[in-house]
Amino acid sequence: MRIGHGSFRRATLIVAAASLGCAPVVGSGGGGPGGEGPRGMRGGGGFDPTDTRYVNPGTLAALDGFTHAVRVGQTVYVSGEVALDSMGRLVGPGDLAAQARQAFANLELVLHIAGAVPADVVRLDVYVVGYKPGDLGVIREAGAKFFPARNPPAGVVLGVAALPRDGLLIAVDATAVIKAMFRPIREDRMPRDD
Repeated sequence: MRIGHGSFRRATLIVAAASLGCAPVVGSGGGGPGGEGPRGMRGGGGFDPTDTRYVNPGTLAALDGFTHAVRVGQTVYVSGEVALDSMGRLVGPGDLAAQARQAFANLELVLHIAGAVPADVVRLDVYVVGYKPGDLGVIREAGAKFFPARNPPAGVVLGVAALPRDGLLIAVDATAVIKAMFRPIREDRMPRDD
């Protein structure tokens, strides 16, 4: 078995990440037979800034006709996440706080699967049915990870007449730029010393 230069670099990054207690965020590129990657690109692997990945977790319900997220290179575009549970049922009918918590939890899950974290979000747009000025405090509390006191993302909160499904009160979409090549390994993913 012959290991190409790209494979060696990728393996070195993974080993280095593991020794630092990190999990690598790896781009999908090259490394196939003859060193070809997607679309016949050469170069032996690595990061392709134009590579597009569609993120649709099977454990998360979505509105018909939309992809949860699209990752292009290091940028992740997330569609409006709403208050649906994994079975597609509405969470918190009539309760903006409960729906906001679920929408932000769904947003965080989609970001994680795409390789991003809330701190990577550079734009956050919130759509609220029948928005009132007092709703902003409820939304900020529910999505506290997305509203840091220092350097919050750009964005807007918009009042809307309706959302695509009856009963929905909030939708949250985001754009994230992944800043780190390595992420700390979550404790629940660490090998146990039994």
